[in-house]
Amino acid sequence: MERRPGFLEHERELPEPRSVEERLRDHREVSLPQDEEQTRRQASRCMDCGVPFCHQGCPLGNQIPDFNRLAAEGRWREAYFRLSATNNFPELTGRLCPAPCEAACVLAINRPAVTIEQIEREIIERAFSEGWVEARQPRVRTGRRVAVVGSGPAGLAAASQLNSAGHQVSVYEAGDRVGGLLRYGVPDFKLEKWVIDRRVAIMKAEGIDFITRTRVGADVDWMRLRDTHDAVLVAVGAGRPRELDVPGRELDGVHLAMDYLVRQNRRNAGLTEDDGSIDAAGKRVVILGGGDTGSDCLGTVLRQAAASVRQIELFPRPPDTRDARNPWPQWPLIYRASSSHAEGGEREFAVLTKQLTGEDGRLTALHAVRVELEEGELREIAETELELPVDLLILAMGFEGPVVDRLRQQLGVELDRHNTIRVDERFATNVDGVFAAGDAKRGASLVVWALAEGREAARAIDAYLSGAGESPLATRGADHPFGGR
Repeated sequence: MERRPGFLEHERELPEPRSVEERLRDHREVSLPQDEEQTRRQASRCMDCGVPFCHQGCPLGNQIPDFNRLAAEGRWREAYFRLSATNNFPELTGRLCPAPCEAACVLAINRPAVTIEQIEREIIERAFSEGWVEARQPRVRTGRRVAVVGSGPAGLAAASQLNSAGHQVSVYEAGDRVGGLLRYGVPDFKLEKWVIDRRVAIMKAEGIDFITRTRVGADVDWMRLRDTHDAVLVAVGAGRPRELDVPGRELDGVHLAMDYLVRQNRRNAGLTEDDGSIDAAGKRVVILGGGDTGSDCLGTVLRQAAASVRQIELFPRPPDTRDARNPWPQWPLIYRASSSHAEGGEREFAVLTKQLTGEDGRLTALHAVRVELEEGELREIAETELELPVDLLILAMGFEGPVVDRLRQQLGVELDRHNTIRVDERFATNVDGVFAAGDAKRGASLVVWALAEGREAARAIDAYLSGAGESPLATRGADHPFGGR
């Protein structure tokens, strides 16, 4: 008898994470690998749709039904090559991506989606363990030199693609180690740093140069960098944080999220120099901001054994299920809880911070009011003022764009109305030979979008260097139907 489709036989399953009690004692990854048979069962749930909307959900254009089918059949090597054809670093998307492909999965119309993200992770980890992920030097070098500024996901993806085209690529990183915010911004409990080191070792063996501890614009002039290379890609991320403009911001005990996370990640890496460490141990902590960065701060605060922690979000609590105005296959605007939320702390929604107060220059209280959303605008609710005791306030309210003052001064690169780098449809800035991609160009976004933009920018740069109208580099176009700001 013919076997029934997997989605009729099996329910959605993910591997059990490590227990909360265990993981709060360390900073290792929360998630655990999945056994082979369970992964094959989950891959078999893919419906192999005639019109696979998961392709549209994925900015990389991953051939998801294809690698699902290969994984379900145990053809792991073929699944790896199919996945890596469109995704340079599945080990990143398999750990950090919020999986817009799963939101667009046809099965998700009325059933739990296929576990695409976990399947990606299992495929790439199998590939590494079997030795299939190997350094591959380009057969021919073009003699062209490209500088990639920034070693986050966009910069790394572009560097990998440009190197495969035969160009000599140098990646400049201001920090002491490669990875950008992947290295020091993303907590180890989401991404252990050996994952980055493993991939960077391969990229070095492929001929890519990594130049760390070099601040372009300060240690190296932007104009000099442009003059000594045939093309430059700006992939510096969106590192300018959104500030809290209220009385009392200057009090001791108020810190930006990235300052907080970077210090903990450096300690995890054994870098114990005195950098003004921020420790939540025994403190009453408030985190402003409900996004991924706020969640990362929450998990870190809990591991530092805070006395209490409360995460505050400005907007009202999202619904548990899709609103009629937010139909499939759009990204569902629903209530979400991360692994950090499962570990402890409290969440507050629809709270607006009005003032901070303290004693002897030290923060002691946050004063706020409850708000409601009316006709798209937040309105304060009368007589709902509240005062929260707080010793440590972490600002995780997002980012406003890249830090590019010296880029503008030294090269004259223009910004757009969002204060991100202005580019045309070929990722080119107003300065000849200078391109931009990732968060520096589109604003703070997802790791999968950074990878997609890095690949597309590499394709544009390759075409620019060759003088051809098109580049043979394979990539998903940036005119993705679910894209935009």
